[in-house]
Amino acid sequence: MTMGVAGWDGTAGPAGEGGPEGARERRVRTGGIELCVAELGDATQPTVVLLHGYPDSKEVWSDVATRLSGRFHVVLYDVRGHGRSSAPEPLRGGFTLEKLTDDFLAVADAVSPDRPVHLVGHDWGSVQGWEFATVERTRGRIASFTSLSGPSLDHFGHWIAKRMSRPTPRRAAQLLGQGAKSWYVYLLHTPALPELAWRGPLGKRWPRILQRMEKVPAGGYPTASLPQDAAHGAWLYRDNVRTRLRRPRTDAYAHVPVQLITPTRDPFLSERLYDELETWVPQLLRRTLPAKHWVPRTRPDQLAAWTAEFVLANEDRGAGVGPLPAAVGGKYADRFAGQLVLVTGAASGIGRATAFAFAEAGARVVAVDRDEEGAARTAELARLIGAPEAWPEVVDVGDGRAMEKLAARVAADHGVVDVLVNNAGIGMSGSFMTTSAQDWKKVLDANLWGVIHGCRTFGRQMAERGQGGHIVNTASAAVYQPSRALPAYSTSKAAVLMLSECLRAELAGQGIGVSAICPGFVNTNITATSRFTGVSADEEKRKQKRSSRLYGLRNYPPEKVADAVLRAVVQKQAVVPVTPEARGALLLSRFAPGVLRAIARWDPSL
Repeated sequence: MTMGVAGWDGTAGPAGEGGPEGARERRVRTGGIELCVAELGDATQPTVVLLHGYPDSKEVWSDVATRLSGRFHVVLYDVRGHGRSSAPEPLRGGFTLEKLTDDFLAVADAVSPDRPVHLVGHDWGSVQGWEFATVERTRGRIASFTSLSGPSLDHFGHWIAKRMSRPTPRRAAQLLGQGAKSWYVYLLHTPALPELAWRGPLGKRWPRILQRMEKVPAGGYPTASLPQDAAHGAWLYRDNVRTRLRRPRTDAYAHVPVQLITPTRDPFLSERLYDELETWVPQLLRRTLPAKHWVPRTRPDQLAAWTAEFVLANEDRGAGVGPLPAAVGGKYADRFAGQLVLVTGAASGIGRATAFAFAEAGARVVAVDRDEEGAARTAELARLIGAPEAWPEVVDVGDGRAMEKLAARVAADHGVVDVLVNNAGIGMSGSFMTTSAQDWKKVLDANLWGVIHGCRTFGRQMAERGQGGHIVNTASAAVYQPSRALPAYSTSKAAVLMLSECLRAELAGQGIGVSAICPGFVNTNITATSRFTGVSADEEKRKQKRSSRLYGLRNYPPEKVADAVLRAVVQKQAVVPVTPEARGALLLSRFAPGVLRAIARWDPSL
């Protein structure tokens, strides 16, 4: 094998059509071909190599690369026969994993001769990455590997053999399920047909297919070389799949830490493929993402955040030394780590506890509140607890225009929100006759319109992204329990519950869940700030202190409500009564509503 490095092309700008802005380009010669390599960021920083899949070119990584380039030396290259890299002659036998390993080592030696690199692979890039992370000749050249939507062919071969040699109904179902998902693999093994399809109608229609299937944004991707890339890439399958699945290596153990990111809605790969992965990977960090297949294009913020976190953790510890660091903690870390979560009313109480719970699970947190100092404090503590990033935002949720501006700012700065928690609200007590129109407006603006504005602005972004998400709306146990003392508050919260149910039905087909959380008496500061209508200022203060004392004696912590919020998202629950009194009121509302109506006549002021 011969290899060498060509110099810079003398320009800085897009690395090929649709490439990242400001990328530097060079050519790396290896095994009779030239690879087109693009680099971004400071070359003295840790090197992250991004490996593209099929039928892509390096431009699939443009958005992720741009986000990583502020911290790392980012390298992308077109696999042989793709993009601006040359193709082997002949094509048959020119795409074996052994030759692809030669290519990787040539690139690694060119861009990072003295330090191991961090690999990130998607689809066939991940298949290659598994090869690089498990063969002996790459030992010491790789510091970590992040795998996304692409299994090791050797592990896959053993997975199939185990299910065929010891079949059970469950294993047979797993084989049949993955067999159905792999329909395209069979077609790619047919002679000439893939080439004709890609160079004909399929190549022309592919961008529209991606847009329809996964709402993949364009932005220079796919590039004009797609038909040729896809035709050449068919040999990736023909040169490797049958050989490895029939005779998988028995020594395919990873010698580097591995981060496995599994999109839960991937139409091509079953989650079950990775069930026994710990057998092969001593240092494994698992994460799941509610997304489809083309995550580098549809979820670049999420992917960049997880990649940066894993790279920095392994850079600090040294490759292969000591236990794999769990950069995030909590029982929901594999579900929320790196996701973007926005919580309104986050300066205190349930909102702050919810922000902290997501932070502990490794989510990126946007803490929103009217209280600037309180929001800033929540964001600061969220970072200390475990959030890789957290930001405060100040807004009145009842102001629709301000919420539109907030949503646009968050999307531009941090990406589309994955989980929205509409928690901001106020308390108000007093009879209907003593509640003025201004009082009604105040409570409805905060408790109902704040939720409406949040759902409209951030929910619209989730729907347009087309990759799912979840909305949590804080209602109350008061939605089940009528009270002569809480007409305005109970009405606002009952509306939130019905809004949540209607929105859940509307967004279900788009993969967006909606949950209504119904706490009861929770020990927060809402009682100290609640309005009491029809009484003097001194009497209002007395009632606030009395309510705070009673809630304090009840002492149900907001952290339990926060845990219910995370559980509702994970389990896609519709309505969640949290406290015992909330669950009791729900049962009575269904089976003994007369009892609740009798309780409603009680005047708590007496």
